[in-house]
Amino acid sequence: MTPVYWCESAWLNGTVEFGVALEVTDGGRIGAVRTGEAAPPEGAVVLRGLTVPGLANAHSHAFHRALRGTVQVGSGTFWTWRETMYQTAARLTPDSYYALARAVYAEMALAGITCVGEFHYLHHAPGGERYDDPNAMSHALVAAAAEAGIRITLLDTAYLASGLGAKGRPPEPPTRQQLRFSDGTAQEWAERASAFKPTGDHVRTGAAIHSVRAVPARELRTVAAWAEEREAPLHVHLSEQTAENEACEARHGLTPTGLLDEHGVLGPRTTAVHATHLTDGDIARVGGTDTGVCMCPTTERDLADGIGPAPALQRAGATLSLGSDSHAVIDLFEEARALELDERLRSRTRGHWTAAQLLRAATEDGHAALGWTEAGRLERGALADFTTVALDTVRTAGPLPRLAAETAVFAATAADVRHTVVGGRHVVRDGAHASVEDVPGALKNASAALRP
Repeated sequence: MTPVYWCESAWLNGTVEFGVALEVTDGGRIGAVRTGEAAPPEGAVVLRGLTVPGLANAHSHAFHRALRGTVQVGSGTFWTWRETMYQTAARLTPDSYYALARAVYAEMALAGITCVGEFHYLHHAPGGERYDDPNAMSHALVAAAAEAGIRITLLDTAYLASGLGAKGRPPEPPTRQQLRFSDGTAQEWAERASAFKPTGDHVRTGAAIHSVRAVPARELRTVAAWAEEREAPLHVHLSEQTAENEACEARHGLTPTGLLDEHGVLGPRTTAVHATHLTDGDIARVGGTDTGVCMCPTTERDLADGIGPAPALQRAGATLSLGSDSHAVIDLFEEARALELDERLRSRTRGHWTAAQLLRAATEDGHAALGWTEAGRLERGALADFTTVALDTVRTAGPLPRLAAETAVFAATAADVRHTVVGGRHVVRDGAHASVEDVPGALKNASAALRP
């Protein structure tokens, strides 16, 4: 029997429709979309609230979730935060990373996220020693996503150096803490990444350049070519810190954006993450090459990185997506509205994006950045991945039903998600995860295991 989900209201092609039936095929896709059905069909699963396409978290470092609370003590900078991050990274094993990631991805499912882009650079054992399976950590993440019931794009990340180094001198080698991130050279990275053969229809692979700090200029083209040959997504941290810009200009006479462009990194399958400190010329390069940009507002404000030029990037031609990055919170509704609200603070004007545009960044455009172009829409043939936001909570009750999209974006939180469906399978039902019974307990235990 073909499963049918009846949505009290649903966001279809940028508008809210009422009484929508979604038929799901045996292959986990939407077989039909019927509107105007005032009552649920017999046997249908009823979804009360606003159903939207599944949310795509386009930038995640799963192990950073163990830092929540800890790194909010006192003041400090991005660079002092990084030292705490290194301490946590040093304690992870494939087993403990699986346990943590399973809990983190289950938290994402509870928040309505159906697909995550995992920017993965924790490849080896502490000190750089290789596991018997060089991709043991990658397999742990893919298995964790399967258990949590969400899709994953494993963005295997090249991380080869600790800094650009002075002009005329070699790049700075990895520090002791960074040895487990590094494969030595881009060619060795490519060989290990090529050997990773995950199974399951919930996983796809891509590549990432950690940053121009961590991948020497002579190695950039190797990583870009690996992704190009596979028509895979390529992501890169870009200009998150002004110190990165200064070091790059001192070494190469170019901004990080200029250096990436010179070495063939920018392009339609590339997503620049953060892109916080860009020049006007950088913005033109990013937009002119159809490079996407993933904004991570909750992390960018938590680390005091700054507010990126998102409106200018979009005007230049860049498509925007959203990520929770360091997981100070995991809430794509918060990321979406923060994009607009942070820009209001910076510019002192309102209305940079509509609710529909912000939802599209959190759904369709995020999936496209991760290589899932058949997801992120409620239409025939699309993957049957969707989530339902309650409209009767203390945050969402009151507005007119036709304003449900505005209510979801500007008032709802992850706590208002009631249902998450992935491939037609009910992963979260009435706010409870179907396979991870105690998500808070799993998060608590996995985080505690990484403390000294």
